[in-house]
Amino acid sequence: MNKLKTFWRYLWRFAVINAVSCVFALAVFVTLAVTKFIDMPFIARYDLILIVLVLVQIILVWRKWETVDELKTILLFHVIGLILEIFKVNMGSWSYPEDAITKIAGVPLYSGFMYSSVASYIVAAWKRLKIDTIHWPKNCLTFSILSLLYVNFFTEYFFIDLRWWLMIIFFVIFWRTWFTFQIYEKRFKIPTVVAFMLISFFIWLAENISTFFNAWQYPDQVEKWTIVGFGKISSWFIMVAIQVVLVANLKRIKKRQASQKSCRVANQ
Repeated sequence: MNKLKTFWRYLWRFAVINAVSCVFALAVFVTLAVTKFIDMPFIARYDLILIVLVLVQIILVWRKWETVDELKTILLFHVIGLILEIFKVNMGSWSYPEDAITKIAGVPLYSGFMYSSVASYIVAAWKRLKIDTIHWPKNCLTFSILSLLYVNFFTEYFFIDLRWWLMIIFFVIFWRTWFTFQIYEKRFKIPTVVAFMLISFFIWLAENISTFFNAWQYPDQVEKWTIVGFGKISSWFIMVAIQVVLVANLKRIKKRQASQKSCRVANQ
C-alpha cells in the first residue's frame, strides 16, 4: 500500500511539474480558443494572437519565469519554425485561411510561437526536473543528424524522402542515451527516444486541438474538421528531437564553460 501511495505521489508531482512547464503552450491554446469564438473589432484574429503571445512572453521574462538566455533559445526555435512554416504553406501542405497584416508569404508571424512553445516547455522542464544525460553522443554526430533531418523537411519535395532512413540513423546514435530527472529527492531515468515519442504524441494531440480552433488547416480540413493523421507524429518526433537535442547541447556547453571558469578561478 505504501509503495502504491509513493508511486502516485511521485507521478502527481511529475505531472504538476510538466503542467507548470507548459504555461506558455497553455497560453497559446487559450488564445486560439478565445479568439475563435470572440471577435475583436478593428483587428484581425491572427494579428491579435501575435500581440497576446508577445505580451505573454514578455511577462514570463519579466516575472523571471524564463531567463534572457532561455528566451534567446526559444526565439531561435521561433525562427526555425517560421522558416519551415513559410516553406510548407507555399508547398500546399497546410494553410492559414484568415486575413492578417502580420503575414509573410501566407504565414502569420504567430505561427512560430507554436514551435517556440515546445521549446519553452523543454527549457522549463529541463530546469524544474533537473534533467541530465547519460551516454550523450558527440556533438558532431548530434548536429549532423539534426541538420539532415531538418533539411529533409525541404528536400523531400524535390528528391527522395529520407525521413525514415535518417530516423533509423538517429535511433542508432541515441540508442544508449538516457535522460535522468529528479522528483523530490529521487532521480529517475528514461531512454531519450522514448521521451521523444511521448512528447511527440502529446504534441500531436495538441495539434488536433489547434486545428479544431482553426489555428491552421490541412487540405482535408477545409470542408470540415477531421483528426490529423497519426503519421504526423513522425514529423513532430523530428521537431522534438531537434529542439531537445539542441537545448541539451547548449546546456552541456554552458555547464562545461562554467566548470572551466570555476577551475580558472580556483587556480588563481
